[in-house]
Amino acid sequence: MKQNNMLAMILAGGRGSRLHELTRKVAKPAVAYGGKYRIIDFALSNCANSGIDIVGVLTQYESILLNSYVAAGGRWGLDAKNSGVFVLSPREKADTDLDVYRGTADAISQNMDFIDSYSPEYLLVLSGDHIYKMNYAKMLAFHKKQNADATIAVIDVPLEEASRFGILNTDETGRIQSFEEKPKNPKSTLASMGIYIFNWKSLRKILVADQKDTQSQHDFGKDIIPVLIGQNKSLYAYRFEGYWKDVGTIDSLWQANMDLLDKNNPLDLNDPTWKIYTEDATTPPHYIGPDASIKRGFITQGCVIEGEVANSVLFTGVKIGPGAVVTDSVLMPGVTVEAGAVVNRVLAADGVTIGKNASVGSKDGSIELIARNVKGVE
Repeated sequence: MKQNNMLAMILAGGRGSRLHELTRKVAKPAVAYGGKYRIIDFALSNCANSGIDIVGVLTQYESILLNSYVAAGGRWGLDAKNSGVFVLSPREKADTDLDVYRGTADAISQNMDFIDSYSPEYLLVLSGDHIYKMNYAKMLAFHKKQNADATIAVIDVPLEEASRFGILNTDETGRIQSFEEKPKNPKSTLASMGIYIFNWKSLRKILVADQKDTQSQHDFGKDIIPVLIGQNKSLYAYRFEGYWKDVGTIDSLWQANMDLLDKNNPLDLNDPTWKIYTEDATTPPHYIGPDASIKRGFITQGCVIEGEVANSVLFTGVKIGPGAVVTDSVLMPGVTVEAGAVVNRVLAADGVTIGKNASVGSKDGSIELIARNVKGVE
């Protein structure tokens, strides 16, 4: 069912500094995931599958690749008449001469004219760097049923991890009583997923006031949500119980890929009722050599495997040479592991070559990022 009264805005300007070399030249939402996808495919596919026609993608850091990628709206069925994916960048500010968004709310404020041109009743604000599947139409139905001014998607997290998130405290009906940004002593385990539905006219007024507030950080969690609560607006928590991963670190990105090896993984990329759309890479089928060995592998098209692979995820075009051994690793597009090399508990960046007979990886159980070519051993 088309959600013509709701427009989506995806915040995709994050640098993702904790991913180190992986985001040196590309924005975090453009980082590869799951063999053939990019992280932003999930938010865009969720929009398309939820019947949302108009999607604005707000880019900023290292945006060239991401801009060209999301501009091809046809990948997600969003390039037809009366629908589309629109790339939106920061405006130059006279006071700073910097083309930047000062915060998540500022990113929306700078694009109010774009939003107003479609006159939506509701605005959906999303983070573009999380991996999950969600039907936003169901969230909107909940929002309407509660007659809410704002609805925030939440997920239960372990208490020991709660201090990493924005934490919501609710009453027994689910109405939000308070919001704490990364509290040292969290009062609940309901973590914000960075997914919001607002009544646009009401939010617009608050954003206009926020732009004039010199003390504001122009952030939804730190400023806008507390203002709404302070005004006694009706805010509700929408509980999400599926798979959700904030892939903000090397370890979490590695783990999110490794989760795909679990046949009971709730993300289920093979679900025909909720497809995750992506760029269709032009590559041949994968090839498994006569002496190759694969034990529990997630293998994408274009791979050539002549060595041993165990408990690993191989992206498009990965090559494993004769006698090479790859264990507990995630190899991104175009990685080459030459003959005799040993790779263990590694996340290898796009296009890296691990030379002949080289040995790389963790000896203490941690995950090692390999972002540059590794010289072989003769």
